Amino acid sequence: MVLLIEAINALREFLDTGGQVLLVIGLIIFAMWLLILERFMFFFGRYKTYKKELLSDWKARAERNSWHAEQIRQAQISRAGIRLNANLPYINVMVALCPLLGLLGTVTGMIEVFDVMAITGTGSARSMASGVSKATIPTMAGMVGALSGVFASTYLQRKAKREVELLEDKMLLDH
Repeated sequence: MVLLIEAINALREFLDTGGQVLLVIGLIIFAMWLLILERFMFFFGRYKTYKKELLSDWKARAERNSWHAEQIRQAQISRAGIRLNANLPYINVMVALCPLLGLLGTVTGMIEVFDVMAITGTGSARSMASGVSKATIPTMAGMVGALSGVFASTYLQRKAKREVELLEDKMLLDH
């Protein structure tokens, strides 16, 4: 219990040193990773059963060589592609937002530095340190969040594209 309280206090201090923008960045990174984890669970869980059902329905069709069968095949592949790519645009938006919010944190931190300089009338490093940390920590957090999201998003997009291609290859038309 004491360890949890210490961890919460350390997190609170870290958020205070980065300003309010850091809290927003943290919430966006948290939401982004929830969506990423949902996609991983879909790919390695529910999609396997969905794919089996889709392929068994296709193989159970008596007629697979007409124009109508081709349209049904294309519709099923499109529906699978939509399910595979669900939430990926939201993840990409959050990835793009992280560095922009980091830049906003930089700007607000620098405004604080200039405010301290205007109030004190000097360029004392000690008085400006708080503003400088509020300028650099959100930038770092935004970049770290964006980088982690880019790697996961790229993997998920490639996986979705590959699964659609595999589905097209397995749902053959009879000629």
